[in-house]
Amino acid sequence: MKKRRWIQRILHILAVLIGVSFLSFLLMDLAPGDPVRSLFAVSGTIPSEEALEEMREELGLNEPFLVRYGNWVWDCLHGDFGTSYSEGQPVAQLLAARVMPTVWLALLALVLMLVLALPLGILSALHQNRPLDYLLRGGTFLGISMPNFWVGLLLLYVVAMKWKLVPVVSNQITFQRMLLPAFTLAFAMAGKYARQVRAAVLEELRQDYVAGARARGISEKKILWCHVLPNAMLPLLTLLGLSLGSLLGGTAVVEVIFSYPALGSLAISAITSMDYPLIQGYVLWIALIYMAVNLVVDLSYNRLDPRLRKEVAR
Repeated sequence: MKKRRWIQRILHILAVLIGVSFLSFLLMDLAPGDPVRSLFAVSGTIPSEEALEEMREELGLNEPFLVRYGNWVWDCLHGDFGTSYSEGQPVAQLLAARVMPTVWLALLALVLMLVLALPLGILSALHQNRPLDYLLRGGTFLGISMPNFWVGLLLLYVVAMKWKLVPVVSNQITFQRMLLPAFTLAFAMAGKYARQVRAAVLEELRQDYVAGARARGISEKKILWCHVLPNAMLPLLTLLGLSLGSLLGGTAVVEVIFSYPALGSLAISAITSMDYPLIQGYVLWIALIYMAVNLVVDLSYNRLDPRLRKEVAR
């Protein structure tokens, strides 16, 4: 049964990759504009029609759509994702250079989000329908309502420019450099997750096993930390996986505001210059990340929930 499930997952991943790559390739082909003209515009030259046709022939843009897509897929299977039009470097090399800054930013944002969301959600649940609960729920609603770009600009102005606690721009990826963009990303997520934690904890507190534990004289702290929280956190794994996938895909607005060299800012520059190979490589990267994270979340469910392990074993 396990072998069959793994085969199904692999086939599902392959089908999603083919579908995502084909649709993104088709949408770029249908998009208005000419990448060759954009390439010459960036260099500041006005090309002739002969030069444009020669460049299109060199890049293979005169080939039919299915031929170009088939050639690109064949090259990808051999580890070649093409060469960036605007940068003149291999796409794989450009993406690899931005991976680690993206990973560190995503992990720091998740840690900051959990540090904020877990205490707020637990306190709100333990003080349900009391003044503290109303205050915390109002704060989380305010956090969700604030757009990332506004929070980022506010933090950049106050913390970096007024208080001068962190550098505005730096060529090195340090903890101080990552702190403001990571907190900007964590701020909105913290409000959403705090509300989810509150709902999950309240649902567990209403379960019969909690009443039974109280009847046996078990302390409220032990019930909360040993029974309620482990069960309440399990449904949040899916949300954490989706959030990690979106963060690893790059958060373009925040990265542009803080001039942070990660995947999101690379994607923005690729879109503005109509750099088809770089855009296609970026889309494929996001698809791989989401599927890998979802696979890890599924495996985590199987390891953490005994009921799922029994179902898989059948």
